[in-house]
Amino acid sequence: MNLAIRTLKSAVVGLLVLGAIVFVPAGTLTYWQGWSFIVVFAISTNIIGVYLALRNPALLERRIKAGPAAETRPLQKVLIAVAFSAAILLVIFSVLDYRFGWSHVPAWVSVFGNVLVALGLMIDLRVFGENSYGASTIEKMEGQKVISTGPYALVRHPMYVGVLVLVVGAPLALGSYWGLLFLLLNVPILVLRVLDEEKMLQSDLDGYTDYMRAVRYRLIPGLW
Repeated sequence: MNLAIRTLKSAVVGLLVLGAIVFVPAGTLTYWQGWSFIVVFAISTNIIGVYLALRNPALLERRIKAGPAAETRPLQKVLIAVAFSAAILLVIFSVLDYRFGWSHVPAWVSVFGNVLVALGLMIDLRVFGENSYGASTIEKMEGQKVISTGPYALVRHPMYVGVLVLVVGAPLALGSYWGLLFLLLNVPILVLRVLDEEKMLQSDLDGYTDYMRAVRYRLIPGLW
């Protein structure tokens, strides 16, 4: 199937699924936080999709291939399955929080949450501009080289920084403070994914060990 058609199909299906997991638990369509989150997420992800389609179709092809079945390392299969489930549960739980009023989030906090959602995805877009090997799966690509410029000069895994910012922003955008508890699940998943990825890169990618010595921090400068 043509890459553009598959990308469009993936975007439409993803949008329908996201709409379902937002508005079914909300029990109403009059939920501006849900609508704004979907719009911001859809616009941001489509900007990424259009950019990759025009500038790097091969990377877009690799990004479409995602999910537990696409992973080659046993630990990554488990981590991605848990991560996907956690992402869905984060949205549903945050929506239920809003619906039943477990926490009271001011409108400006929800707007700020959407800013974080867009920022997280734009961080990933910046990473894709620097690293054409940024697949959704953990594997060494043919001809892959160590990238040490741009955001990679600051931290070793800037793509996951974008994911972390997104995970913080999503519950706030949906009107929930309690949804931030999912960081207790998502952060360990990211840590394990990073450690396993680095194990593979040290073994298979020439120069990666030297890069690790040059760039000390994985996700947060000065912390880890």
